[in-house]
Amino acid sequence: MKTRQQITTSRRWVVKIGSALLTNEGRGLNQAGIAAWVEQLAALRRRGIEIVLVSSGAVAEGMSRLGWSKRPHALHELQAAAAVGQMGLVQTYESSFQRFGLHTAQVLLTHDDLSNRHRYLNARSALRTLLDLGVVPVINENDTVVTDEIRFGDNDTLGALVANLIEAELLVILTDQAGLCDKDPREHPDARLIHETSVATPGLEAMASGKGGALGRGGMLTKVRAARLAARSGSATVIAAGREENVLLRVADGERIGTLFIPDTELLLARKQWLAGHLQLRGRLILDAGAVKVLRESGKSLLPVGVKGLSGEFGRGEMVSCVDENGLEIARGLVNYSAQETMKIQGQPSHRIEQLLGYVDEPELIHRDNLVLC
Repeated sequence: MKTRQQITTSRRWVVKIGSALLTNEGRGLNQAGIAAWVEQLAALRRRGIEIVLVSSGAVAEGMSRLGWSKRPHALHELQAAAAVGQMGLVQTYESSFQRFGLHTAQVLLTHDDLSNRHRYLNARSALRTLLDLGVVPVINENDTVVTDEIRFGDNDTLGALVANLIEAELLVILTDQAGLCDKDPREHPDARLIHETSVATPGLEAMASGKGGALGRGGMLTKVRAARLAARSGSATVIAAGREENVLLRVADGERIGTLFIPDTELLLARKQWLAGHLQLRGRLILDAGAVKVLRESGKSLLPVGVKGLSGEFGRGEMVSCVDENGLEIARGLVNYSAQETMKIQGQPSHRIEQLLGYVDEPELIHRDNLVLC
């Protein structure tokens, strides 16, 4: 279980900033606030921490630009506001991060992108590549194209799903409240801040009011649920007041600020349990003795060269079983190529994938992060 001190060693963060903070409660983009948060994020990057920023505010900024005082209910009006507002957000983040020599990348996601296994892997690969390049991805829900059936509903949930996607060690949700209190502080002056709690603690949702602001879709209830969702892959969550001076740096230093939600499962173990027990097998790969030894003893990725045969009709991102030549199951994992593609590249070195297929998604058939030994 993570403590405040263990947070100081976390190397990959997802930081979510809410609409009320980003837009000065709807009065246009909070330029001074954004500059302060970006300065802190840049300082975290210099400490070697990888950052993915989940940003609300597109709809609120669009409303401000369009002169709307109330958040619309019609989906097409929300989509129009998001399209207008996204321009301002992107311009502001790009110029703010450039002051510190950092590149940014805009990534728009829908729920369908993270529930579809093929697109899940594509999004995961793209984000991991951006992080490897030292780029700060700025993620928002793709409000311009979402429908009621696939929208996340709030960016707290989106932040938790992104933490799951990239196996972040920490999700930080910056809000206009100090954290989770035992009662709604807006209605109860004697409410006490909960500094630290396990996500498994009963009654957490009852403590959260569930009331969102006029601009956002979430409230404290969605943040508690997001913390529990992030914990499924072993990520800790801190909910803290975004207007506190140097709030992100203080979290990084292990200061007792905001509310820390401690996951009940470690990061790697949680993901391995999910891989092993929650996805249906779609096929089987037969490995040679060398590949079996590498997987068992070195914990490395499975390369095409180590595969002697296969069975089943599987697609990219689906779960397959890896067996030795006697049929003994060695591992399970998410495959980067379909059965038809794997048939063409099996037994071949990775540098020939592009020659054989005409393209290359990944040099590994199954990446070690998506592989669990049996």
